[in-house]
Amino acid sequence: MSSETSEQRPKVAILTSSDAGSQGLRQDVSGQLLWERLHLWGHIVDQVVLADDAEILEAQLRDWIRQDIQLVVTTGGTGLGPRDVMPEVTLKVVDRLVPGIAEAMRQESLKHTPMGMLSRGVVGVANRTLVVNLPGSPNAIRELWPVVEPVLAHAVDLIAGHTRHTDPASS
Repeated sequence: MSSETSEQRPKVAILTSSDAGSQGLRQDVSGQLLWERLHLWGHIVDQVVLADDAEILEAQLRDWIRQDIQLVVTTGGTGLGPRDVMPEVTLKVVDRLVPGIAEAMRQESLKHTPMGMLSRGVVGVANRTLVVNLPGSPNAIRELWPVVEPVLAHAVDLIAGHTRHTDPASS
Protein backbone atom coordinates (compact mmCIF):
# COMPACT_ATOMS: atom_id res chain seq x y z
CA MET A 1 0.00 0.00 0.00
CA SER A 2 2.97 2.31 0.33
CA SER A 3 2.73 3.41 -3.33
CA GLU A 4 -0.82 4.70 -2.82
CA THR A 5 -1.55 8.33 -2.00
CA SER A 6 -2.63 9.20 1.53
CA GLU A 7 -6.20 9.76 0.24
CA GLN A 8 -6.38 6.13 -0.98
CA ARG A 9 -4.86 4.59 2.13
CA PRO A 10 -7.11 3.87 5.12
CA LYS A 11 -7.39 6.68 7.66
CA VAL A 12 -5.89 5.55 10.96
CA ALA A 13 -5.81 6.94 14.50
CA ILE A 14 -3.75 5.76 17.47
CA LEU A 15 -4.89 6.17 21.07
CA THR A 16 -2.64 5.45 24.04
CA SER A 17 -4.47 5.06 27.34
CA SER A 18 -2.00 5.95 30.10
CA ASP A 19 -2.24 8.17 33.16
CA ALA A 20 1.54 8.55 33.37
CA GLY A 21 1.90 9.08 29.62
CA SER A 22 -0.82 11.72 29.54
CA GLN A 23 1.03 13.65 32.27
CA GLY A 24 4.36 13.43 30.46
CA LEU A 25 5.80 11.17 33.16
CA ARG A 26 6.38 8.25 30.80
CA GLN A 27 7.41 8.13 27.16
CA ASP A 28 4.75 6.61 24.88
CA VAL A 29 6.91 3.76 23.52
CA SER A 30 3.94 1.57 22.56
CA GLY A 31 2.27 4.41 20.67
CA GLN A 32 5.51 5.10 18.84
CA LEU A 33 5.87 1.43 17.90
CA LEU A 34 2.32 1.48 16.54
CA TRP A 35 3.06 4.63 14.55
CA GLU A 36 6.15 3.00 13.02
CA ARG A 37 4.02 0.07 11.88
CA LEU A 38 0.80 1.86 10.94
CA HIS A 39 2.29 4.71 8.91
CA LEU A 40 3.48 2.09 6.41
CA TRP A 41 -0.05 0.72 6.17
CA GLY A 42 -2.42 3.65 6.40
CA HIS A 43 -2.66 7.43 6.59
CA ILE A 44 -2.32 8.38 10.26
CA VAL A 45 -4.61 11.33 10.86
CA ASP A 46 -4.31 11.54 14.63
CA GLN A 47 -2.37 10.14 17.58
CA VAL A 48 -3.12 10.99 21.19
CA VAL A 49 -2.11 9.97 24.70
CA LEU A 50 -5.00 10.25 27.15
CA ALA A 51 -5.52 9.53 30.83
CA ASP A 52 -7.24 6.29 31.83
CA ASP A 53 -10.56 8.11 32.13
CA ALA A 54 -13.58 6.37 30.61
CA GLU A 55 -15.44 9.57 29.65
CA ILE A 56 -12.42 11.13 27.95
CA LEU A 57 -11.53 7.92 26.12
CA GLU A 58 -15.10 7.38 24.96
CA ALA A 59 -15.38 10.95 23.69
CA GLN A 60 -12.19 10.54 21.66
CA LEU A 61 -13.31 7.24 20.13
CA ARG A 62 -16.73 8.67 19.24
CA ASP A 63 -15.09 11.71 17.64
CA TRP A 64 -12.91 9.52 15.41
CA ILE A 65 -15.90 7.34 14.51
CA ARG A 66 -17.82 10.49 13.45
CA GLN A 67 -14.82 11.45 11.30
CA ASP A 68 -15.02 8.09 9.49
CA ILE A 69 -11.57 7.02 10.61
CA GLN A 70 -11.37 3.49 9.21
CA LEU A 71 -9.04 2.03 11.84
CA VAL A 72 -8.48 3.02 15.45
CA VAL A 73 -5.75 1.14 17.30
CA THR A 74 -5.56 1.60 21.04
CA THR A 75 -2.73 0.63 23.35
CA GLY A 76 -2.96 0.38 27.11
CA GLY A 77 -5.79 0.06 29.58
CA THR A 78 -6.55 -3.60 28.80
CA GLY A 79 -5.27 -5.18 32.01
CA LEU A 80 -6.78 -5.74 35.44
CA GLY A 81 -5.78 -2.48 37.08
CA PRO A 82 -8.55 -0.40 38.63
CA ARG A 83 -8.13 2.28 35.94
CA ASP A 84 -7.79 -0.13 32.99
CA VAL A 85 -11.05 0.73 31.21
CA MET A 86 -10.30 0.52 27.48
CA PRO A 87 -12.30 -2.69 26.84
CA GLU A 88 -15.36 -1.29 28.63
CA VAL A 89 -15.08 1.98 26.70
CA THR A 90 -14.69 0.12 23.42
CA LEU A 91 -17.71 -2.05 24.16
CA LYS A 92 -19.78 1.12 24.69
CA VAL A 93 -18.96 2.48 21.22
CA VAL A 94 -18.88 -0.59 18.97
CA ASP A 95 -21.93 -2.16 17.33
CA ARG A 96 -20.41 -5.55 16.53
CA LEU A 97 -17.54 -7.54 18.02
CA VAL A 98 -14.76 -9.18 16.00
CA PRO A 99 -13.74 -11.79 18.58
CA GLY A 100 -11.44 -13.75 16.27
CA ILE A 101 -8.84 -10.97 16.21
CA ALA A 102 -8.84 -10.59 20.01
CA GLU A 103 -8.69 -14.37 20.44
CA ALA A 104 -5.75 -14.62 18.03
CA MET A 105 -3.90 -11.89 19.95
CA ARG A 106 -4.41 -13.66 23.28
CA GLN A 107 -3.34 -16.97 21.77
CA GLU A 108 -0.13 -15.40 20.43
CA SER A 109 0.49 -13.60 23.71
CA LEU A 110 0.32 -16.90 25.60
CA LYS A 111 3.23 -18.18 23.50
CA HIS A 112 5.38 -15.48 25.14
CA THR A 113 3.96 -15.13 28.65
CA PRO A 114 1.22 -16.61 30.81
CA MET A 115 0.23 -13.00 31.58
CA GLY A 116 -1.50 -12.98 28.19
CA MET A 117 -4.46 -14.55 29.97
CA LEU A 118 -4.93 -11.27 31.83
CA SER A 119 -5.45 -9.13 28.73
CA ARG A 120 -9.04 -8.04 28.27
CA GLY A 121 -8.64 -6.28 24.92
CA VAL A 122 -11.54 -6.39 22.50
CA VAL A 123 -11.95 -5.70 18.79
CA GLY A 124 -15.12 -4.34 17.27
CA VAL A 125 -16.79 -2.30 14.56
CA ALA A 126 -18.52 1.04 15.11
CA ASN A 127 -20.24 2.29 11.96
CA ARG A 128 -17.39 1.99 9.44
CA THR A 129 -14.55 2.04 11.98
CA LEU A 130 -12.58 -0.98 13.18
CA VAL A 131 -11.40 -0.51 16.79
CA VAL A 132 -8.55 -2.75 17.96
CA ASN A 133 -7.40 -2.81 21.61
CA LEU A 134 -3.76 -3.79 22.12
CA PRO A 135 -1.98 -4.09 25.48
CA GLY A 136 0.22 -1.22 26.64
CA SER A 137 3.45 -3.20 26.74
CA PRO A 138 5.96 -2.43 23.96
CA ASN A 139 6.79 -6.16 23.85
CA ALA A 140 3.12 -6.94 23.29
CA ILE A 141 3.02 -4.52 20.35
CA ARG A 142 6.06 -6.19 18.80
CA GLU A 143 4.64 -9.68 19.36
CA LEU A 144 1.03 -9.05 18.41
CA TRP A 145 1.34 -6.71 15.43
CA PRO A 146 2.36 -9.56 13.07
CA VAL A 147 -0.84 -11.38 14.10
CA VAL A 148 -3.15 -8.40 13.52
CA GLU A 149 -1.62 -6.71 10.48
CA PRO A 150 -2.31 -9.40 7.84
CA VAL A 151 -6.10 -9.12 8.28
CA LEU A 152 -6.46 -5.34 8.61
CA ALA A 153 -6.82 -4.44 4.92
CA HIS A 154 -9.44 -7.13 4.32
CA ALA A 155 -11.32 -6.21 7.50
CA VAL A 156 -11.38 -2.51 6.58
CA ASP A 157 -12.55 -3.36 3.04
CA LEU A 158 -15.36 -5.56 4.36
CA ILE A 159 -16.48 -2.89 6.83
CA ALA A 160 -16.54 -0.37 3.96
CA GLY A 161 -18.96 -2.63 2.12
CA HIS A 162 -16.55 -4.15 -0.38
CA THR A 163 -17.93 -7.64 0.08
CA ARG A 164 -18.00 -8.96 -3.46
CA HIS A 165 -16.26 -12.30 -3.55
CA THR A 166 -14.75 -13.56 -6.77
CA ASP A 167 -14.15 -17.14 -7.75
CA PRO A 168 -10.55 -17.46 -9.00
CA ALA A 169 -11.62 -20.46 -11.12
CA SER A 170 -14.03 -18.30 -13.13
CA SER A 171 -11.37 -15.78 -14.18
